[in-house]
Amino acid sequence: MPDYEYDVVIIGSGPAGEGAAMNASKKGKKVAVVEEKKMLGGNCTHMGTIPSKALRHAVKQIIQFNTNPMFREIGEPRWFSYPQVLKTAEQVMAKQVKMRTEFYGRNRVSVYNGKAKFLDSHTIEVYHDSMMHTRLRAEEIVIASGSSPWRPDNIDFTHSRIYDSDTILKAEHTPRTMVIYGAGVIGCEYASIFSGLGVKVDLIHPGDRLLNFLDDEISDALGYHLRDKGVLIRHSEQFSSVEASDRFVTMTMMSGKKVKADAFLWAAGRAGNTKDMGLEDIGLEPNSRGQLTVDHEYRTSLPHIYAIGDVIGWPALASAAYDQGRAAAAIIAAPEEFHHVDEVPTGIYTIPEISSVGKTERQLTEEKIPYEVGQAFFKNTARGQITGEGVGMLKILFHRETLALLGIHCFGDQAAEIVHIGQAIMQQKGEGNTLRYFVNTTFNYPTMAEAYRVAALNGLNRL
Repeated sequence: MPDYEYDVVIIGSGPAGEGAAMNASKKGKKVAVVEEKKMLGGNCTHMGTIPSKALRHAVKQIIQFNTNPMFREIGEPRWFSYPQVLKTAEQVMAKQVKMRTEFYGRNRVSVYNGKAKFLDSHTIEVYHDSMMHTRLRAEEIVIASGSSPWRPDNIDFTHSRIYDSDTILKAEHTPRTMVIYGAGVIGCEYASIFSGLGVKVDLIHPGDRLLNFLDDEISDALGYHLRDKGVLIRHSEQFSSVEASDRFVTMTMMSGKKVKADAFLWAAGRAGNTKDMGLEDIGLEPNSRGQLTVDHEYRTSLPHIYAIGDVIGWPALASAAYDQGRAAAAIIAAPEEFHHVDEVPTGIYTIPEISSVGKTERQLTEEKIPYEVGQAFFKNTARGQITGEGVGMLKILFHRETLALLGIHCFGDQAAEIVHIGQAIMQQKGEGNTLRYFVNTTFNYPTMAEAYRVAALNGLNRL
């Protein structure tokens, strides 16, 4: 069995692994990546971010077509099946794989297909099934193996009517009714997607409010618009059991309530992909959810082994994972360029989408920071009226005395794009990060970005 020597071996080719591989290679390191799947891109490309967002975009286009009076003049509303819509996601996935494969070739990063297992703290075996093919040795190793849906033992995920967020991407029919358990980001996104396709959705949530890390007003708006699309939301309900037959699935809750539907989607948490990696043989202990603990520089308890991305837990976002990968590579190859990833914007691709950065009203109130609010409603902007995207708002939280920006919260069309303008200003030093930037800057008209000027003036008028 051949041995190959590298400076850095990275386990996983998702955003975290890719970020680490590209940065380390560009800094002159000899890099190898081990990827379990046959194609590059990790779960982000094949099971998570890319397919779900491509799905959401296709569904949003269907909604626009079916609700636009102009299109009614040329035909009746159209019904699209879920497998039809999935095809658009598969096209995007293929483009992503092609592009990413070119990245690895151009940067001369060696790619090994197979599962990685530690032989010792500097040696990794790559194998398919039980057959070992290659042994890789490296001074530094980066674990970027990602995460998978956490599956409770008492649910039969082999049943054709029971899905998790991975297997739902292989569904071959469109249910008329669906129960989604778990109203985190994944559950809310899929509730939007399926309700947009005309599926009657029951969204069961163990907590007392949707996405409670969001600003309360934004969370309330999401709940309102999901209900407006026909989603029934049940809060504070704990899962007890799921039983499936050839015709339907019945979920029983701890409260004794039962809900029945054509399909069931489990969306309650994810677990780090650390099983059967041999970590216990080198002294690394994942927690009960398969996640590894790291320090400020993404080092595990073994200083030459790093962990990044979903496998370390929060924030479990593709955007953060890519930057964590670059940061880990910087520690290895160019420590002076290291930057810890902290101020991460949230991007939630429900319909309408949500994005935020900075603190919420609840946090500022608890911290006794004197803040004020500036708001702009999209229905009052010229661009929103032109595009027909009148749902949503931009909300700016700022310090009453210094006018420093404290939080940006956006709900509506292009929210994940709009938030970055506020993020950029928040990152400025001194007086450059105040509300006055938006008042004193000329924005293109009509644009969605103009909402910043409207919100800033609204906020100043409250002082």
